[in-house]
Amino acid sequence: MNIHEYQAKALLGEFGVPISKGVPVLKAADAEAAAKQLPGPVYVVKSQIHAGGRGKGKFKEASAGDKGGVRIAKSAAEVSEFAKQMLGATLVTIQTGPAGKQVNRLYIEDGSDIDKEFYLSLLVDRETSRVSFVVSTEGGVNIEDVAHNTPEKIVTFSVDPATGIMGHHGRTVAKALNLSGDLAKQAEKLTAQLYAAFVAKDMAMLEINPLVVTKQGQLRVLDAKVSFDDNALFRHPEVVALRDETEEDAKEIEASKYDLNYVTLDGNIGCMVNGAGLAMATMDIIKLYGMAPANFLDVGGSASKEKVAAAFKIITADPNVKGILVNIFGGIMKCDVIAEGVTAAVREVGLSVPLVVRLEGTNVELGKKIIRESGLNVVPADNLDDAAQKIVKAVKGG
Repeated sequence: MNIHEYQAKALLGEFGVPISKGVPVLKAADAEAAAKQLPGPVYVVKSQIHAGGRGKGKFKEASAGDKGGVRIAKSAAEVSEFAKQMLGATLVTIQTGPAGKQVNRLYIEDGSDIDKEFYLSLLVDRETSRVSFVVSTEGGVNIEDVAHNTPEKIVTFSVDPATGIMGHHGRTVAKALNLSGDLAKQAEKLTAQLYAAFVAKDMAMLEINPLVVTKQGQLRVLDAKVSFDDNALFRHPEVVALRDETEEDAKEIEASKYDLNYVTLDGNIGCMVNGAGLAMATMDIIKLYGMAPANFLDVGGSASKEKVAAAFKIITADPNVKGILVNIFGGIMKCDVIAEGVTAAVREVGLSVPLVVRLEGTNVELGKKIIRESGLNVVPADNLDDAAQKIVKAVKGG
């Protein structure tokens, strides 16, 4: 689960992390009053969307101006003018894709007198099963570009969960950022605060880009991106309350209600598969035969008839779907359960596109019998290669 920048900063502030003063704004009419709550005289008006690259982004609407999704204002009146232009407009960035995202929230923040910009992030290292820090002197730019062009400017290290964060970790961060004296002490303190927040809130990623040194000699978190481990959200109702469903795909929201692993893609062949690896292989072979998947959907190993039916309805609700491929290898998941769920959903919502079903494994003959006797217009497939060829041919009108 992702949250907005202003929410991330408020959360980090609870752990003592140094952040600038700011006020979230939902209506343009409130922007000027929000700015007047801040010291000024310079303000930053930030679009709040779940995507990076906001500053370099462009609005689709000409009325929103061409200054990007992050703007510097030199008066409360200018803040108000920017808010009127930005709220409700669609911002396109390198991460939103060409469709962009509508800006429904702004964050009005007090300006900072920046001397230096750094990069700092925490994430879970799958190889070591530890929380790792990624630190670089090259802040304010895409860390991927730094990794590609100047990898020597990136320092990484992990924290042993048996000891937790220790003084030497903070000193490593300070050294990586070439900080000394009081700034080094601030870096040590910040390192401990960020680790405490990361662990306490079950974060999956915490990215600060940039972390800045002000001309007054203070470290400050200027931007923060936080995502959480969905499997731990049951422990954090206060985090769940921050969820902004307007930033998520409606189909993905519906899928989450049934504990389905679903991600919308831009193809036109809907996929229902059990197991993430098999789902990836299914999407790959669809691409191999010249078309693209409309979604990633893993129904899991213990799905019920009702969950399968819900998954099928979500797929058919996508207007881009021109054909559906069901690919099930029954282990824990029984083929007859899949068959019952699919036939029930088809009877309820109808079927206006080609449907190819490949079943193998536990109760496969029973599953095939259920589909065969359903009277539905379903194309059976013997294996994955056969299934992919049949659905691609059907969608192309063969």
